[in-house]
Amino acid sequence: MNNSRNTIIGFLLIFAILIGYYFLTAPSKEELAEQRRRQDSVMALQRQKDSIALARQILADQQKATEPAQEVVADQITEPAKQLTGLVDRYGAFALASQGENKKYFLENDLVRIGLSSKGGRISYVELKNFKTWDGQPLILMDSDTNQFGFTFFSGNRTINTGNFYFQPEWIDGRRQTGDTLKVSGSEEARFAFRLYTSSDSIINKDQYIEYLFTLKGDNYMLGFDVNFRNLTQTVDAARGYIDFEWSSDLRQQEKHTDQFNGATIYYKLKDDKVEYLSETKDDNESLKDQIQWVSFKEQFFSSVLIADEHFADPVMQVSTLESHPSDRYLRSLAYKIGVPYKGSPDESIGMSMYFGPNKYNILRKYKLDLERQIPLGWSFFLMQWINRYAVLPVFNFLGSFGWNYGIVILILTILLKIVLYPVAYKTYLSSAKMRLLKPEVDEINAKYPKKEDAMKKQQAVMAMYKKAGVNPMSGCIPVLLQMPILIAMFRFFPASIELRQQAFLWANDLSTYDSIFNLPFNIPFYGDHVSLFTLLMTISTIIYTYLNNQMMGSTSQQLPGMKTMMYLMPIMFLGIFNNYSSGLSYYYLLVNLITFAQMYIFRYFVDEDKLHKKIQENKLKPVKVSGFQKRLEDMAKQRGYNPNTRKK
Repeated sequence: MNNSRNTIIGFLLIFAILIGYYFLTAPSKEELAEQRRRQDSVMALQRQKDSIALARQILADQQKATEPAQEVVADQITEPAKQLTGLVDRYGAFALASQGENKKYFLENDLVRIGLSSKGGRISYVELKNFKTWDGQPLILMDSDTNQFGFTFFSGNRTINTGNFYFQPEWIDGRRQTGDTLKVSGSEEARFAFRLYTSSDSIINKDQYIEYLFTLKGDNYMLGFDVNFRNLTQTVDAARGYIDFEWSSDLRQQEKHTDQFNGATIYYKLKDDKVEYLSETKDDNESLKDQIQWVSFKEQFFSSVLIADEHFADPVMQVSTLESHPSDRYLRSLAYKIGVPYKGSPDESIGMSMYFGPNKYNILRKYKLDLERQIPLGWSFFLMQWINRYAVLPVFNFLGSFGWNYGIVILILTILLKIVLYPVAYKTYLSSAKMRLLKPEVDEINAKYPKKEDAMKKQQAVMAMYKKAGVNPMSGCIPVLLQMPILIAMFRFFPASIELRQQAFLWANDLSTYDSIFNLPFNIPFYGDHVSLFTLLMTISTIIYTYLNNQMMGSTSQQLPGMKTMMYLMPIMFLGIFNNYSSGLSYYYLLVNLITFAQMYIFRYFVDEDKLHKKIQENKLKPVKVSGFQKRLEDMAKQRGYNPNTRKK
C-alpha cells in the first residue's frame, strides 16, 4: 500500500515538474514573433528556391533547343537567372516590382494639376493653376527632381522602401482619358490608384498588394490619400504597430523676397494641441515622442500638408539651407519621417489627405484643422491675433470683395482704423496741449532748482504743479500704448496677406514685397541693394511727425539725456528694417503718419487753447482732490496718531 502511494506521489511530482518546466521555458511574445519571422523567412527562401529552380528549368529547355550554339548561349542565358536570383534575395516578395518603366499620370481639377509617378507611386509634380511666380513662371510646389516620399517597413528580414518599386495604375472609376490624365471640374470627383503587387514563383499575386488611392474633387485643394493593405499579414511586419513614412522636398522660390517671419519651414500640429514650427531662418531639426495630426512644408504664401485621419507618431523633422543646387530657384531642403499606425490586418486602410494650396485664412479655416495657424498673424499674443482675425481680416476681405485696387483698400482700411481710434487720438492731443501750456511754469521750476543735487526737489515741484493744475503727464502715454497693439498687428498682417501678392499700386509692382525705384550696384549692410520709395517716404514722414510732436508737447527740456537723439534715430533704424519688407506695410505706416498730421491740425483748429489755459488756472484755485487710495493711507495714519496736516516742518 505504501509502495503504491509512493508511486502515485512520484508521478505527481514528475508531472508538476514537467508543468513547471513548460511554463519556465515557454517562449515570450517577442520570441514567438521572432519565430514567425524566421518561418516567414524560410517560406520566402523556399519560394526563392522554387523560382530559381523554375528559371533553371526554363533555361535548360532553351539550352536543349539551341544545342549547336551551346557554349555561346550558355553564358548569355544564365544572366537572367542571376538577375532573378539577386532580385529575390534583395527584395523578397517585391522582387518583380523592382523592375519596370517609370510612367507619369495626372489628376487635374479647376485649381491644381498633380502628377503621379509609377516608380514609388509618389506625387512627382504639383502646379497651382491660378497662381504664377513673381517672374511670371508656372507656380510649381513640387517637381520630380527634388521630391521623394514612400513607406519603409520590414518584410522577411529585409528593409523595404516603396519608393524603389514600380506601381501599377488602376483606373478606379473607369474614366481614363487621353494622355493618361483624369480631369474633373465643379462638383465632380475622380479616383485613381497605384498598386504595388507582391510575387512568388515569378508570378504576380493580384490579391496581395499595397494600394495608394487618390481622390480629387473638382473645386478643392484637398487630395484624398488612402493607403490600403490587402492580404499582407505575412509580408509586412506589424510588430512595431507603426510603419515609417518619409517625405523630402526642396522648396522652390516663388516670391522675389521673403522676410524673416515667412521663410520656408516645417509646421506641425500636436494631437489635440497647439501648432509648432521649425526655424524659418536657419537650419533646424526636431525629434518628438508625441502624436501629431498634420505636418506641412510651408512657404510664405503656399503649403503642402499631409493630414492624418487619426494621428502620426514620433515625428523626426529637419530643415536645411541648400548650399548649392543646379537651379537657383530652390530655397531650402525640408524632410520628415513619421510613424503611421499599422496593425497588420488582412484588409487594412490608413486614411490620410493632402492639402496643396495657398495660405489664405478663409480657405484654411474651413477645414477646421488649425491649418490657418501657418499664417503669422501674431498667434503668440492674444490681443494681436484678435485684432487681425476679428477686425482687420473681415474688413480687409469685405473691401477687397468690391474689386478695388488694394492700394485703395489699404487707404480705406487706414481711414476706418483712424476713425475708430479718434477718441484716443483726441485724448492724446489734449494732453499734449495741456503740457505745452504749462511749459512756462515748468521752466520757472527748472530755473528755481538749477543744481543736479536738487533734481528730486525739482521733480516733486513739477509733479505738484501738474496735480494742482489737474493735468496727468501720463495721460498722453496711455492712448499711445493703446494704439501699439494695432500698429504691431499690422506689422504681422501685411507681409502675411496673400491678397496683396502681385497686386500693383503706383510704382510698386507687388504690395506683398518691397518696391524698388533704384537698384544699387552694391549691398549696404542692414539696408540692402535697392531703394524702396514707400519706406523712404515713411521714414521722412516719421521724422517730421517726431519733430511736430516735440513742438506740440513743449517738453523738450524735460527729456532725459539722449532721448531726443533716440527719437530721431529710431526712424533711421526702421529705414533699414522696412526696406526689404512688404511695400504694403510701408505704405500703411505712411498713410497713418499723413492722417495723423491732418488730425493734429484739425484738433488744433477746434481746441481753444486760451479757454483750456483758463480752465487750468481755475483748477489751481480749487482744493486738490485726494484719491481714494491716498485718503485711505491718511486715515490709517490718523488712527495711529499721525496727522500729516500738523507735522513739524
